[in-house]
Amino acid sequence: MSERISLDVVDGIAYATLNRADKLNSLDFPMFEALTSVPEQIAKDRSIRAVILQGDGKAFCSGLDFAAVGKDQLAQVRGFAKLPVQTTNLFQKACWAWRELPVPVLAVLHGYCFGGGLQLALAADFRFTTPDCELSVMEAKWGLIPDMTGSVTLRELVPIDVAKRLTMTAEVFDGVKAKELGLVTEVSADPLAAAKALAAQIATRSPDSVAYTKRLFHDTWTSSPRSAFWTESQLQLRLILGKNHKIARAAGKAKEIPKWIARSV
Repeated sequence: MSERISLDVVDGIAYATLNRADKLNSLDFPMFEALTSVPEQIAKDRSIRAVILQGDGKAFCSGLDFAAVGKDQLAQVRGFAKLPVQTTNLFQKACWAWRELPVPVLAVLHGYCFGGGLQLALAADFRFTTPDCELSVMEAKWGLIPDMTGSVTLRELVPIDVAKRLTMTAEVFDGVKAKELGLVTEVSADPLAAAKALAAQIATRSPDSVAYTKRLFHDTWTSSPRSAFWTESQLQLRLILGKNHKIARAAGKAKEIPKWIARSV
C-alpha cells in the first residue's frame, strides 16, 4: 500500500486509485514515487488480469503540484537524472511503468486531466472519460513541454499537427472533444462501469495472449515490416508452446469455457 495510491484487487482486477483528493490528485514527489512503485507490486502478482487506474475525489489528476515540487530543488535534479542504460527518469517512469505492465491498464477520467495527469492517462492502454472531464496538454501554460513520455504516447494517438496544436496552445477541451481527437477510447456517463466491462471481457481470454498482444503492438508500432514480422513469429511461438494455448485448444474442442492458469510473463 502506498501513501499516495491505494491498491485493491477484486476478482483479478487491480484498482489503483490516486488518493490525494484534497489536492485534486496533483503530482508531488510522494505521488511520483508511488506511480513507479505500485506498478512493480502489480507486476509481481500474476493473478491480476487488468488494472483500472482512477482518481479519488473531484479529479483524475490536475497535473504537477508546482508549489510542492518547487520546494525541493535537489529532488528535482534527482528526478531528471538517469543512467546511460536507463530509458526513463523518475518523471517519465511515473507514466511509463504503467505502460510496461504485462496486463491492460484502463484509465478512468473525470473532473480534470491536465499536464502530467494527461500524460499518465495516455500511458494507459485504454481511457474512459466523462463527457465533461476537462483535459489539456497544459505544459505550454507554464512555458514548458510534455516530458513525462507524452512525446511517444501522443504520436501514437493523433496526427503530428494535432499533437503540435494541443501542445503549443495548452487549450482545454472536454471528453467529447477528446474522443473526436482520438485521445480517449470511450465517453460515458459512468466511465468506471465501462472500464470494468471491458476489463471483464478481456479477462475471459488467455492472460498470456493478452500480455503478448500488448507487447506486440508496443514493440512493432513504429517498426519496419521485417522487424514487426520477426516479433510476431517469436511471440507466437512462445504462445504455441505455452500451457494456456493448450488449455484454449482443449476447451475449444470440448466446447467449454477455458480455465486459465496465471500468466507466464
